[in-house]
Amino acid sequence: MQLSYSSLLVALVFFVLISLQILFYKHRSIFSGTNLPPGTIGFPIVGETIQFLSAGWKGEPHRFVLDRMNKFSAECFKTSILGAPMAVFCGPAGNKFLFSNEDKLVKAWWPDATKKVFTSTVDQVTEAKRMRKLVPRFLKTEALVNYVGIMDSIAQQHLDIDWKNKDQVTVYPLVERYTFWVACRLFVSMEDLNHINRLAGPFRHLASGIFSVPIDLPGTPYNRGIKASALIREELIAIVKQRKLGLAENKCLQVGGKDILTHMLTTADDDGQYMGEFEIADKIMGLLVGGHDTASTVITNIVKFLAEYPNVLELVCKEQTEIARSKPQGERLKWDDVQKMKYSWNVACEVMRLAPPLQGAFREAIHEFNYAGFKVPKGWKLYWNANTTHMDRKYFPQPEKFNPSRFEGKGPEPFTYVPFGGGPRMCPGKEYARLEVLVFMHNLVTRFKWEKLIPKEKIVSNPMPIPENGLPVRLFAI
Repeated sequence: MQLSYSSLLVALVFFVLISLQILFYKHRSIFSGTNLPPGTIGFPIVGETIQFLSAGWKGEPHRFVLDRMNKFSAECFKTSILGAPMAVFCGPAGNKFLFSNEDKLVKAWWPDATKKVFTSTVDQVTEAKRMRKLVPRFLKTEALVNYVGIMDSIAQQHLDIDWKNKDQVTVYPLVERYTFWVACRLFVSMEDLNHINRLAGPFRHLASGIFSVPIDLPGTPYNRGIKASALIREELIAIVKQRKLGLAENKCLQVGGKDILTHMLTTADDDGQYMGEFEIADKIMGLLVGGHDTASTVITNIVKFLAEYPNVLELVCKEQTEIARSKPQGERLKWDDVQKMKYSWNVACEVMRLAPPLQGAFREAIHEFNYAGFKVPKGWKLYWNANTTHMDRKYFPQPEKFNPSRFEGKGPEPFTYVPFGGGPRMCPGKEYARLEVLVFMHNLVTRFKWEKLIPKEKIVSNPMPIPENGLPVRLFAI
């Protein structure tokens, strides 16, 4: 009996060793070939994903790309992230190449983790094109003009509920409430604040789940993201059903008018097909994630930097106070008011340079092509990262220094400042985010002063760049 157990153990060990050897061989064979970009590929399956993510966890997301640029190539290097062979394109030339070759040499790609979170997504390229057709009409100037007053009203109510009469607050979770409230109100005409807050809870796990190691075990970020998406989808399907009922009863204006949800329900694709409830719920979920996650991180980091640079805060307060005094008492902010907030936007831009809300994005090579003297095989995943230019002293002298004046006059050179991406896939919500950020800045600095409770609190990326403890501050009403 003892012999049989020993034989079984030996056989098991042999099987594991052979399997590992095959796995390592397959992993390395993917990266074999002549004239590929230089770099390291890490271990099978995980590649360098842990190093990639941990750089953000340590508060140094730029280190992953900058270290490899220095070691291998300042133009393009190879790695393996999220289970895929990947070429990282660096510098303004790399950004320009990827942004200008959309649907020519490269196409949209998202990690496989997104497929379990957004389960209706099958063809990523078709999905991206479809959303680019659906969304822009709601983010054009004529639509945004009408959003300013609504954002201003929500910002005032939010500060009354969550900030007023408080000695201390933690900024990030509160700002999330504001941006999510705005997104729910403008995208799906949701007015019930209790319903909005109930829906907001699971959203906190979504972004972490999408950009995590795809290990579906209890307690992992990926597992929490999948569970959160199921809860959110169930809530959104109920909202879609209710809107369909309202439309059938000709109550469109009472239940949201022509917002994005109504547009999705009433607009057919090129083949005359309408989206189903499940698919619409997934689309709305994606919009709500994009509509509040990035703005939340930007606003939180603005509050952080303003606390650290009182001279900058003084100039922002001066600009915003002049705007407030120029208006009749009680009048909401208007489009023209936001256009006067030039210095405040320079501050926001510098914050996004140092802590870009979109660290980078992925593409996939449609065909084999050559770049910077290297061969990039068909099917390889591609990645650009804002830090390859944002932290380059060639384009931003003293890159570690906080200096809003960088954005005066002509501003940075093309393809060096890319917090919203670029090319055909530049974030369509850029102007929406600008309004949301500036409206909040106006209301905050005209009502409060604040100081950080953790003086040396660092920014970590998991995956969004936010202060490690959510930025607790002491408040002083003006």
